[in-house]
Amino acid sequence: MTMNRRGLLGLFGAGAAVGATPVAAETTAVVFAHGVASGDPGTDRVILWTRVTPDAGFNGPVSVNWRVLDGEAVAASGRFETGPERDYTVKIDAAGLRPGRDYRYDFAVGETRSPVGRTRTLAAEGVTPVNLAVVSCQLYPGGLFNAYEAIAALPSLDAVVHLGDYIYEYGAEADAYGMATGAALNRLPEPRHEIVTLADYRTRHAQYKTDADLKAAHARAPFICVWDDHETANDAWLHGAENHQPESEGDFAVRKAAALKAYYEWMPIREAAPGALKEAIHRSFHFGDLASLMMVETRLTGRTEALDYSKDLTAKDGPDGEPVLDLDAFHAKLNDPSRDLMGPEQRDWLTRELSASKAAGRPWQVLGNQVVTARVAGPDVSRTMTPEQIEGLMARVPEAFREQFEQALFLFKMGLPFNLDAWDGYPAGRERLYAAFAEAGVQPIVLAGDSHAFWVNELKDASGARRAVEFGTSAVSSPSIGDAIGGFPLGAALMQANDEVVFCDQSAKGFIMLTLTEDKAEAALMQVSTIFAKPFEVGTRKRFEVSRTGLVSEAIG
Repeated sequence: MTMNRRGLLGLFGAGAAVGATPVAAETTAVVFAHGVASGDPGTDRVILWTRVTPDAGFNGPVSVNWRVLDGEAVAASGRFETGPERDYTVKIDAAGLRPGRDYRYDFAVGETRSPVGRTRTLAAEGVTPVNLAVVSCQLYPGGLFNAYEAIAALPSLDAVVHLGDYIYEYGAEADAYGMATGAALNRLPEPRHEIVTLADYRTRHAQYKTDADLKAAHARAPFICVWDDHETANDAWLHGAENHQPESEGDFAVRKAAALKAYYEWMPIREAAPGALKEAIHRSFHFGDLASLMMVETRLTGRTEALDYSKDLTAKDGPDGEPVLDLDAFHAKLNDPSRDLMGPEQRDWLTRELSASKAAGRPWQVLGNQVVTARVAGPDVSRTMTPEQIEGLMARVPEAFREQFEQALFLFKMGLPFNLDAWDGYPAGRERLYAAFAEAGVQPIVLAGDSHAFWVNELKDASGARRAVEFGTSAVSSPSIGDAIGGFPLGAALMQANDEVVFCDQSAKGFIMLTLTEDKAEAALMQVSTIFAKPFEVGTRKRFEVSRTGLVSEAIG
């Protein structure tokens, strides 16, 4: 499509380019190998993203024209200069758009034009139904991104909500995470080593955005994203990470800064405000008079270090002089009031946002949160199964995981949390979160990723009062615990052992389709039939409804 006169005039003023500078004099042939993307929609604007790949050996600036199309008319346009200092990525905060409207957009360098993307602005008013695809955890070696092919084909989609683990930091060693599948599918991570430097993180982001299914989903609708841990390193917290060794990998702050720079370069997310912390990406999106989506950050701004059973559950002398586990000391650590995932500044912001959404009359408040919130104790299967049944199930667990699984079953007999890296490892912080819900007078829908499992949970505070409903999405492609332990019915065991767990599937892969209307919220747990081959099928694993009164029920049909 050629640029018309209105579009040419728009090059000199319509729409703001993030970090735009005067037009570059030096040019080169380019390709748009990483597709196009949009994100962080507002009522009058949206972030547009692409990356240009210049000729090999070229190291100068490149000028990129961009435009937003409303039908055949150019709604906004401009020029952006990129270069090696930002890895030749392009990010535009395209303003001057109309609310609640679908647009197309593309980019061009000379005669070379990018693929065309679709995006949508937020409604300014009204209660138009909202359709959100909720995703998390996409390990490139772990399998094909079939969930994104399914999302790209959706007939109605307002945004994709990504809850983190967009990339993973691991290398391509034979025993590295997911590499058994990665080797079989020839999906080896680039670079082949664990990523630590800025160049490493840029290369890994670039590889992910060569995946055809992910590119199709990005071109289909705007993404609203937050990171979890693997965008930096496994089990990241305020001052470090489980998968960061200072003695060989340097200062964690340096690694984190490199990871965040690459993330902001390669993701369609609005830049932090001047003077604001790059880590503080909590922000809100309002869908007319229907819903507010608050994206929170639970990794790098307020999280204290996670407990670890191998280090923090110690032994003491028992009555007969034999060592026994010191559960009292462990629970004292677990319930330390200082333990938190979210600092006071972000929690105060969240309370204000929830309160304002309710005051505006919006029926739905939704939290885009990274990790499972529910109180989930590991299942004591000895209460429901005979020793012979347990022995039979253990025989089906792959030998590589058998010892680890036996240790877990032993710990779970004592009612200990299933996952210490989730909110269950921070009970005092969770109570403060629930107090924020109560102060705002809302019972929100909490979304969760990270666990590689589907969850439907009724969230209750320490007194047993209901505070929210939670929908946890499974992984796009990352391995689930259910994959590792064969036929063990872990999801069913967790449902039986925990009154907050309404439903759990520890094996299925896919995404959640969350549909909000004035009267109800519906969460469809969408499962892909395989992540190891194409073609595949996509179907509804379960569907649940939430009424305006907060009642959760399984939808039939």
